[in-house]
Amino acid sequence: MSDILGYKGKRVIVSGCYSGMGAATAKLLVELGAEVHGLDYKDSSVSLASFTNVDLRDPASIEAGVAGIGGDVHALFNCAGLPQSFPPMDVMKVNFIGLRHLTEQVLKLMKPGAAIASIASTGGLGWSRRIPTNMELVTTKGFDAAVAWCEANMETVREGYSFSKENVIVWTQYMGAHLIKQGIRINCTLPSPTQTPMMAQFEAAAGKDVIEAATQPMGRYSTPEEQAGGMVLLNSALASIVNGVVFPVDGGFMGGVATGQVDLSVMMRGRPAPAAAQ
Repeated sequence: MSDILGYKGKRVIVSGCYSGMGAATAKLLVELGAEVHGLDYKDSSVSLASFTNVDLRDPASIEAGVAGIGGDVHALFNCAGLPQSFPPMDVMKVNFIGLRHLTEQVLKLMKPGAAIASIASTGGLGWSRRIPTNMELVTTKGFDAAVAWCEANMETVREGYSFSKENVIVWTQYMGAHLIKQGIRINCTLPSPTQTPMMAQFEAAAGKDVIEAATQPMGRYSTPEEQAGGMVLLNSALASIVNGVVFPVDGGFMGGVATGQVDLSVMMRGRPAPAAAQ
């Protein structure tokens, strides 16, 4: 029972391992005995089996990075992300389009029993109100087609962050029904606001009071290590039948909303929805 999570000796990929939740996830996986291969736009200080500089805005960079890792991959952790302070199309490419393209490349290296976990956000909770629109983008074929769809629908994309996270959520649920037929699972997390290097940008973009409202009922920001725990659990052997799930890692925020115990008034003032930093 010493390896109850099942990571010892497993080959895993972590995108966004430079800082925040991605760095915390990579460190935890190393501690659990996994062979961890990292991808990021900036160099990582984590003790990894390999590290490759990859730009999720560039499909060729993604393809080269995955090809360089090669071999069997047992789990993928999509942790890379940009806040809404970046250009909208950069945000869309990193947070969804590049994430999807990376996953599609890694899937070629996966066999039954493998698993994928991605970081979404409470900022994407509008997905349930416009599933047909999300499905238009989610079902595009290839990186370029997804970019073209976004460029033709910038009034929907807007600042990029909320829409990108909506599509991570919808795509995860859509792909769950397909990949499980291959014995591969896919899930995503909904983090509460998390104290990472990007938090200052989230507070500036949405308003600190709006971000802090999403810390209810716990009353504090989560830590990257706490968020890493949720990601690692989803891809573990213990979660062998957990699939297509949007998993709140939020100290009770979603439960509080559902039962009327969270005051949403601050978040409903016309500002962007609160977002969990990565």
